[in-house]
Amino acid sequence: MPSNTSSRTERDVSIVELETPHGLAHAHLQLAAAPVGALVLGHGAGGGVTAPDLVTTAETALGLGVSVAHVEQPYRVAGRRSPAPAHQLDTAWVAVVGQLHARIFGGLPLLVGGRSSGARVACRTSDATGAAGVLCLAFPLRPPRRGGQERPSRLHELEAVRVPVLVVQGARDPFGLPPASSMRSVVSVPGDHSLRTARAALCDAVAAWLRELVPR
Repeated sequence: MPSNTSSRTERDVSIVELETPHGLAHAHLQLAAAPVGALVLGHGAGGGVTAPDLVTTAETALGLGVSVAHVEQPYRVAGRRSPAPAHQLDTAWVAVVGQLHARIFGGLPLLVGGRSSGARVACRTSDATGAAGVLCLAFPLRPPRRGGQERPSRLHELEAVRVPVLVVQGARDPFGLPPASSMRSVVSVPGDHSLRTARAALCDAVAAWLRELVPR
């Protein structure tokens, strides 16, 4: 999809505006000097691209020569905190990843992922984006009970992914811990859904996964 992009630089992050069917998205780019791969990350439903686990993941990836794009969904760019419907999130994400791959990351192994809601989007669209792997930070497997009623599991979104998946989940995450499978590695780290207190363990898990999928 064509884009009338503009960009500006804040420190070492280049912020690029990209058109989607649901408004402008922002891609916060951190490019490795000699990239061996690309990782596109989405934010959580009520949070942004500066969430601690997203920042830690980006630092880890860059240290291994993997360029990073943090995608800010159109609803966040427009100043809204309530997330857009799932189909809008997915459509905007596919549009952004397609443009990044065509214009910036072409020829590099492409990995996608995100935290919480962003991880769900990356899973649901992994076929459409042509990703070689999906990284899920704090995947919201099953929402906490409401009124004593158990709520539906989202395991099917993980099960539908046909490429290698890494899930990094807090041991005390109220959304639960997804099971591992032949295509899915699950790493339980100290902490809750925020993953704020698990920086070292998160770095180790992400680095090991990236080394497997994007050999130097």
